[in-house]
Amino acid sequence: MEAAGTDEVEKIKSKFMSAWHNMKYSWVLKTKTYFSRNSPVFLLGKCYHFKTEESSDTSPNGSNYDITDEGISRNVEEFRKDFISRIWLTYREEFPQIKGSALTTDCGWGCTLRTGQMLLAQGLILHFLGRDWTWPDAFVIENSDSESWTSHTVKKLTASLEASRTGEKEFRNQSSHHKQAPGGNWGNRERRDEHFHRKIISWFGDSPLANFGLHRLTEYGNKSGKIAGDWYGPAVVAHLLRKAVEESRDPELQGITVYVAQDCTVYKSDVIDTQCSFADSEKSDAKSVIILIPVRLGGERTNMEYLEFVKGILSLEYCIGIIGGKPKQSYYFAGFQDDSLIYMDPHYCQSFVDVSVKDFPLESFHCPSPKKMSFKKMDPSCTIGLYCPNVQAFERASEEITKILKSSSKENYPLFTFVNGHSRDYDFLMSPVLEERTLFSEDENKKLKCFSTEDFVLL
Repeated sequence: MEAAGTDEVEKIKSKFMSAWHNMKYSWVLKTKTYFSRNSPVFLLGKCYHFKTEESSDTSPNGSNYDITDEGISRNVEEFRKDFISRIWLTYREEFPQIKGSALTTDCGWGCTLRTGQMLLAQGLILHFLGRDWTWPDAFVIENSDSESWTSHTVKKLTASLEASRTGEKEFRNQSSHHKQAPGGNWGNRERRDEHFHRKIISWFGDSPLANFGLHRLTEYGNKSGKIAGDWYGPAVVAHLLRKAVEESRDPELQGITVYVAQDCTVYKSDVIDTQCSFADSEKSDAKSVIILIPVRLGGERTNMEYLEFVKGILSLEYCIGIIGGKPKQSYYFAGFQDDSLIYMDPHYCQSFVDVSVKDFPLESFHCPSPKKMSFKKMDPSCTIGLYCPNVQAFERASEEITKILKSSSKENYPLFTFVNGHSRDYDFLMSPVLEERTLFSEDENKKLKCFSTEDFVLL
């Protein structure tokens, strides 16, 4: 009887929290983002220039540029399409209840899991579609953008508060309907791209069966002592993503693996072993690898000395972004201009989308507007992501990044290092083989507990 009463209290508490989070995270005002005409803009390794031939296009102060103005250059259009094509994963509500809890939303606690998902999604885009891929319908979502960010939010908030008072739940449809999929006039390449675009998003669906969904990540977190509703730091999320990829049984995901750096050190032989040891004995090619490197860019505050290094990393096409943010909020950093970082913000509550349905709507998985933040506001705890399609690419990446580390470091202590050999050669204990019933080894659990003291704070 007592247990039943406790469950009822938890359900009521969850409903009130859901109403509060809907008010807090659904009210998102669409703001204009300004870029300088005089400086290049980098987005995950691609460089864009916003200069135009007509001098009349300049803004009143002669330097800033509103990317939403008419008469923008073709290069700006390319940047917008490239940015919108990145997969955007945000807070969601009304998804299936997370096992072991009464939670049906991740508002207020899941932001770092979402930014980690965005980073992994970009790695999968490089793996299956390539860096040059863009979503053909990227500009379609802008037609309904103002409605989805303003009036729809008011309707959504009102309905949510009413549902909380009555104890009922409503299913809220997406604000815009996905247009009919193109017909048979598509070529093989277009059909293939559409398949993987939808497939990648479906892997991050908010359901227990999704390989990299919130339910699966929190399940892995449970094995390390966390429960749904706890907050995760960027280093812990790196290990959860590695585990999720490792545990995936989807045939299309067997050609990729994840390596997490240990103590700011990438052991090159360990990475190569990770790529090759799981390869099919009948195939000569190894797996592609996503390398995740948890680092700190300073003590209590980010050290501005690391700015050039971060810009150097985000200038590489095989960089898949940075899981970071500012104190109390996690962001997915994907580019920069001058001393400002370009990011996608997960702190926007959207309705659950059933990605198992054929031709499910894609609009809410793509961000219509980039945001910028000064580098000096960045929290020092972050995780850097890289993608290498083969061993040769990894060797080239390690050499290139080592040069960036040396050139950007005024001290003799780089942010992280690439070291020849295995970690065991340096008396570092590798994680033992996982037991069938234990997701994380004892050594891994020690690392995760260590990472739980990161400076990020629950908002």
